[in-house]
Amino acid sequence: MKQTSTPDYLQLALGDGTPKKALMTAIVVGTILTIINHGDEILKGESFNYIKIILTYCVPYCVTTWGAIHGKRAQFLVDHSSN
Repeated sequence: MKQTSTPDYLQLALGDGTPKKALMTAIVVGTILTIINHGDEILKGESFNYIKIILTYCVPYCVTTWGAIHGKRAQFLVDHSSN
């Protein structure tokens, strides 16, 4: 009987549409958080920290990817467990 190994994290992160889903989540959530956290500065034309805004988009991307990796891994383990 062939033993199937668990896919590595990179395969899980880059496969099955995960980057696209994470990007869409980052755009929506990042925009909402940017408006909440920096909207007043943007509307007033004041300077703002670009690094903080970039991180505001990176965080939901990473969280979505991390959740997808662990969800896919858990499903893989369920599908390949022998009872």
